[in-house]
Amino acid sequence: MCGIVGIVGHPEASNLAYLGLYSLQHRGQESAGIISSDGQKFHKIRRRSLVSDAFNKDAIKFLKGNVAIGHVRYATTGQNAQRNVQPLMATGAFGNMAVAHNGNLTNFVELQKQLEKEGTLFQSTVDTEVVLHLIAKSQKGTFIDKLLASMEQIEGAFSLIFLTPEGIVAVRDPHGFRPLSLGRLDQGGIVVASETCAFDLIDAKFERDIEPGEVLFIRNDGTMQSYSLKPKPKFSKCVFEHVYFSRPDSNIFGKSVYDSRKELGKQLAKEFPIEADLVTPVPDSGVISAMGYAEQMGITMQMGFIRNHYVGRTFIEPSQSIRGFGVKVKLNPVKSVLQGKRVVVIDDSIVRGTTSKKIIKMIRDAGAKEVTLLITSPPFLNPCVYGIDTPTKAELLASRMSIEEMRAFIEVDKLGFISLQGMYKALDFKPSEFCDACFSGKYPTAVELPSSPPSA
Repeated sequence: MCGIVGIVGHPEASNLAYLGLYSLQHRGQESAGIISSDGQKFHKIRRRSLVSDAFNKDAIKFLKGNVAIGHVRYATTGQNAQRNVQPLMATGAFGNMAVAHNGNLTNFVELQKQLEKEGTLFQSTVDTEVVLHLIAKSQKGTFIDKLLASMEQIEGAFSLIFLTPEGIVAVRDPHGFRPLSLGRLDQGGIVVASETCAFDLIDAKFERDIEPGEVLFIRNDGTMQSYSLKPKPKFSKCVFEHVYFSRPDSNIFGKSVYDSRKELGKQLAKEFPIEADLVTPVPDSGVISAMGYAEQMGITMQMGFIRNHYVGRTFIEPSQSIRGFGVKVKLNPVKSVLQGKRVVVIDDSIVRGTTSKKIIKMIRDAGAKEVTLLITSPPFLNPCVYGIDTPTKAELLASRMSIEEMRAFIEVDKLGFISLQGMYKALDFKPSEFCDACFSGKYPTAVELPSSPPSA
């Protein structure tokens, strides 16, 4: 779920990388880092903070060069420690190299054990580091040959941007789990980023997606060369990018996220036409779907909650105690809107259910007469192993309760989830090209599910 960005061929590469990371802050709030290259040396700043706190004018001036890569992190493997802050950097016979990673390597433990047997010393606890060691130990001739051979040993979800003295290399796994896009700057230069919203802030024009299984070498002079990983791509793009993760002003997997979320709301209305006085979203991810539901039903949509925008997304806070407390800090109900009303609440998902339970309680305490909770994704039944920090199956509310039991636990009058078929109909996506393992249990790769919560 992390955010990555790369800039090539621009005198303000680090400043543009900083602005790109600012647009991608929603993808990770635990740390931020930028490494730049002036063709001779690498310059790095990596801090456990938000982007706005990690960099200032003096920091940007320190990050010299026409090439830079950046990363915002939300941990799925490895603790939230300084040594795990990306981009990671290494020096070897091939020279300097750095990498920023969005995703999760499902064979990380296996590769780490093998490398340790061969005498490799690890400096971090993140899965990304194995990539650097595989490249360093490769017997292939050129750097790009070493990289290609290494990429074909790793499994799972990986969108990667490598920094070398010659330029950057953008890589997307053959399944295409995580998004990665290519754009061009009007004033010269090339940009690669997790989401297209990063392009808008720096006046870059979207050119195309990095294809699943593609390795794109972008040299300092702007020339590009594309390679393909083996095996041939079998698309398994993450459908949850459109449901929750991506910013609504991004274009992901060829479609507007804004349009997707509005259609999800309309489909919910077709599946659950509830008689109500008003529709209200759980901000911010439920807002556009609530608009679609209200429009389809002909019901007024009002903001029943006011969000404190200085509080992070509670879903990605690593501590359960912080997550529970964060609901009240983050959202405050508007009593004049909710009092005495039959309310339909729209949200994107239910994971553990603790947040939903607190939200419904706040609505009832504000005086709502009847409360319906509708969800724009199917029941979350299975943990994700491809870069989302979801709990174990036993901790997922939907995996151990029926919908009626969930309704009673959350203490809501009515509870409804969009159907899997309805979700794909609304998104206008081919199910065969997407990963929906969190809903269906059909993992596109061989996986070993964790028996306990991840260390991140």
